This record gives sequence, structure tokens and C-alpha cells, in this order.
Amino acid sequence: MKYTLPILAATGFLFASYTVVSSNQPVPIAPALVEPASAPFTNFIAGAGIIEPKNENIAIGSPLARLVSKVAVKVGDKVSANQPLFYLDDRENRTELKQRQADLAKAKADVLVAKANVADSQSLFDLANSVSDSRAISGEEVLKRRNALAIAKAKLESAAAFVEQAQAAILQTETTLERLVVRSPIDCDVLQVNIRAGEFASAGALSKPLLILGDLETLHVRVDIDENDAWRFDKKAKAIAYLRGNRQFKVDLQLAYIEPFVIPKKSLTGDSTERVDTRVLQALYQFNPSDLPSYVGQQMDVFIEAGNASGL
Repeated sequence: MKYTLPILAATGFLFASYTVVSSNQPVPIAPALVEPASAPFTNFIAGAGIIEPKNENIAIGSPLARLVSKVAVKVGDKVSANQPLFYLDDRENRTELKQRQADLAKAKADVLVAKANVADSQSLFDLANSVSDSRAISGEEVLKRRNALAIAKAKLESAAAFVEQAQAAILQTETTLERLVVRSPIDCDVLQVNIRAGEFASAGALSKPLLILGDLETLHVRVDIDENDAWRFDKKAKAIAYLRGNRQFKVDLQLAYIEPFVIPKKSLTGDSTERVDTRVLQALYQFNPSDLPSYVGQQMDVFIEAGNASGL
């Protein structure tokens, strides 16, 4: 019994020493699931890129706040310029159009009545004015007939103005009806549909567009070049992009254009409003979709062969 406590103490000390030593061992680094892309150039500029359509994403909204009566396209459809995308509820405006067409018909009828009154007043005035004997008709009567003719002509002009007003009202309603059919601005592809028949479409700019369109005949890669590397960027230099997730998928890029305005960099966290202190020059490169299986919105690792300041 007298050795029990010393043995237990020694055992505890050894266990504590083992625990401390084992816990101080470096944590083994987990192997990467996918090997990152490596630069194919000795001197290079690296930048994060994102795939977008040739004409950028076109966010389609609604000109008027209405219920959607019909959606005429689905994701993946190819649409031509001026092709209907979706229809807004137009029942109220069609009823209004019929009412204004009736107003136009009444205005035209009033013009016919006014013309008849002018003709009648003109006949009476001509008759009174043709009498040579001043005793046959008084000067007051001639004056009344002259004034009646002037009033009839004024009423004819007023009736004609009402016809023009009714025609303008019809044109306004027809324009509104035309706006209730939302059409494609260009030949492109439907990338996303976020509206369904029966849903309410709000007017104005939306955080989530009703539809997103884009021209997928040629794809662009928007590359962020750090402002510290901008002086090394050469427009004529070679550029290669690798898909995130598999470095075996790569494509040669051709420079499309540069946006010369240096902007704050957007962090690739999914939050479109998040900013960091870094400012970047954005260069847009193009490639043929058939050269690389990819999707709009996909991220890429882009490497640009480093040049000198003469490339700016």
C-alpha cells in the first residue's frame, strides 16, 4: 500500500507528459482535393476571372407594375430581337382602348355636325349679304348672320381638335399595351427565369431580375488585375485561363477590350456589395465556348504573360 500513491503519481506524470508532447505535434496538412492551376509562364500576372456573355448579363425588368399573365420563354431558349419574353395583364388597358375608340367616333361625328352648321351659317350669311336693297334686310340681321358663321367655324375647329385629342389618347393606350409585352432587346439566350404567370412584377430596378439574357455565341472572361500589377500588363501578351476545380480544362484567351477605369475590387464571397481596399483594372478576354465546357458565372484562374509598361 505504501507504494500505491507514488506509483499512481508517477503514472499520472508520465500520462500528462505524453499528452503535452502529443498535442504539440503539428497538424498534418490535408492533401488538396484538386491541384491548383500553375502558371504556364516564367513571368506572369495572375488574376481571378469570371465567365460572362459577350454583351454581359442583360437584366430584364418590367416597365409597369402588373400581374404577369404569360411567360413565353424558358431557360435555355434562344430568342431573337423583339421576340416576346412575357406578357403583363392588359385587360384594363384594352377596356380603356375601346372607350377611347368610342370617344374618337363621337368626336368625328361632332365634326360632321359642325361642318353642317358652318355650311348652314354660310348659306344664310351669303343670302343676307347678296341682298342689294338695304331696306329688305336690316344691318343688324346681317351682323348676326356673320357672327353665327364665325361661331360655327370656331365650333368646327374645336370639334377637329377633339378628334386629334381622341386620336392621341388612343395612341397613348396602344403604346401602353405595347409596353405590356416585354421583348428581347437582342438575339441571345435565356439564362435565368425568375417570374411565373400569376406573379406580380414590380417596376424598376430589382435586386433579382425577372429574366437574365446573354449572348453565348462568344464568351468573355472578366479578369481583375491588381493595380500594383497594372504597369506590367501588356495588351498583346498571351493569356491562358483554367477552370476552377480541374486544371486540365484550359483555354487560350484573346483580348476583347479593357475597361480603363480602375475600380474597387469585389470580394468573391457572393455578396455583391462587399468591397476591399484593393483596386483593380478589368480586362475582358474572349474565347469560343466550343473550346472549353464552361458556364456563365463560373470562376477561372487566369495567367497573363508579364510585359512592360509600354503595353499600357
